[in-house]
Amino acid sequence: MTDAPTREAIYTARPTVQIDQQAYPMVSEQMEMLEMNEAEGGFSTLEMRISNLASDTQGMGNYAFENDRILRLGAQIKVYAGDETGPNEIFRGMITGLEAAFSSTAPPTLQVMAEDALLTGRLTRRTKVYENKTLDFIVRDIADTLHLTPTIDGLSQNVGTQAQINESGLAFLRRLLARYDADLQIVGDELHVSARKDVRRGTLELALPNELQSVRVMADLAHQVTAVTLTGWDAAQGSTISVSSTGANPGPGQGRKGADVLGQTALQSRSHHISHLGLNNQTEARALADAAFDERARRFVCVEATAEGNPALRVGTHVTLSGLGGRFDNTYYVVRVCHRFDLEHGYKTDFEAECAFLGRG
Repeated sequence: MTDAPTREAIYTARPTVQIDQQAYPMVSEQMEMLEMNEAEGGFSTLEMRISNLASDTQGMGNYAFENDRILRLGAQIKVYAGDETGPNEIFRGMITGLEAAFSSTAPPTLQVMAEDALLTGRLTRRTKVYENKTLDFIVRDIADTLHLTPTIDGLSQNVGTQAQINESGLAFLRRLLARYDADLQIVGDELHVSARKDVRRGTLELALPNELQSVRVMADLAHQVTAVTLTGWDAAQGSTISVSSTGANPGPGQGRKGADVLGQTALQSRSHHISHLGLNNQTEARALADAAFDERARRFVCVEATAEGNPALRVGTHVTLSGLGGRFDNTYYVVRVCHRFDLEHGYKTDFEAECAFLGRG
């Protein structure tokens, strides 16, 4: 397991930048702030503030990025973080926004905004009906329209007829994958899609107060249930569909599940019923009920934390946290990450993670 961004005691953690496949040290040197955000459902964004004042060949102060030679709208940008001697790519995308700020009391700055390769999936809407297709077929078709290379793990089940009606490719994929407890992420120019139970973008061990700098963790019974029931109508068979689920994929970790703790309280058993979803058959109904239960169960224990900057912390990482006490020391699934850098605090990584289990304390 990886537990630190480097093995060196002292290292340089300032992010480095490439524009259109070319390294520009000046961009990194002028950088004042950087934030890269990613979450479940794909689509990462980047925001970077750069000082726009530098010395010219005559030793006079002048604008550093006045023209489109380096920073320009539409340019491809890559950002690397971690030890400069062996950095890891944390973002790849296109510059979609430039904002200049001027003041009589401070140097001018340039704000650079960028979005990853799912940008086209967000912008383009279409209407298309998929009749009697498998889930992986639909994913491959949409990936082709977005000029992305699909990397799919499983998802070969037939999902009947699915309609994309005036939806962007990203919105349609998110909606469809959520029904079957699957997730998507962009890795370079590849669209990675797999069932939630198969996602593991590395493993980490983080301890308080070493790699972990601050942690908030909460166990919450408010949305926990002991069962999810679902009813619908099978038009082909002319019969009622009725299923009940107590979950199929709780995710990483160990201990007491939310449903078990709920059953030991005055609330006792509590079920959640779903009756508004269109269904094709009993198999689909079972998958939807399992997904609905697991989504609630995995939110039983939620963490918000800040760690020393670590490019290996990504959505889908299984992170083992220690130093939080017997109740909360566990392995969590990372669902949101913000890699940030500034001149005051250096490189930090904020993340949110969840676990379906609570320790004994």
